[in-house]
Amino acid sequence: MQLIIGNKNYSSWSFRGWLMLVQNGIPFNENKLTLFTDSFYRTLEVYSPAAKVPVLIDGDVTVWDSLAICEYINETYCQGRAWPQDNIERAKARAISCEMHSGFTALRNEMPMNCRARRHVELSEAAQNDIARIDQIWRDQMLKYSDNGGWLFGEWSIADCMFAPVVLRFKTYGIEVSELSKRYMDKVLQSAAVKAWLKEALQETDIVPEDEAGTDVAQRV
Repeated sequence: MQLIIGNKNYSSWSFRGWLMLVQNGIPFNENKLTLFTDSFYRTLEVYSPAAKVPVLIDGDVTVWDSLAICEYINETYCQGRAWPQDNIERAKARAISCEMHSGFTALRNEMPMNCRARRHVELSEAAQNDIARIDQIWRDQMLKYSDNGGWLFGEWSIADCMFAPVVLRFKTYGIEVSELSKRYMDKVLQSAAVKAWLKEALQETDIVPEDEAGTDVAQRV
């Protein structure tokens, strides 16, 4: 199995596909490309009509969307365990995962993932609304699961896979959230898989100007 990803410092979608495999202990070969370079697009055009990362190649199967990769791995290798087993909880987990997958565009645009940075950004009202909604999701789930597993649905699930990059974004930009949401962020940041990703992200030296948003916190008066 091969997973094609972008820079670990910047590529939030790559992180999701990678995290799904690592969290479930599935062996794979990692092919990391530098984002937005000529070689990036040349490599991807062989595998993906979308020319975006991540791309999973598993024998004759190629999957090129992070949520689709999660679903494929769940069905093929996890016997469905990566979603909550309760029907109602599974429906909610899918709903918030799809909300993350398709929404929060202001947050994405104004707060790109940049693991090694500590930045300040002046956020639009739309981005603040996105943050408030995510805080609400995390807070609501932690009311039930903070002391019962600590993940969004108690046990780790695809929902956590979808929201993990947001935790890293909030850390980068110093976003204030509720106490319950902070507990969730701590849970994510202390997980072995996330620590492994961050360790490698911090060793990268490539600069992607499009994702260097805001001003360094250390430079602010």
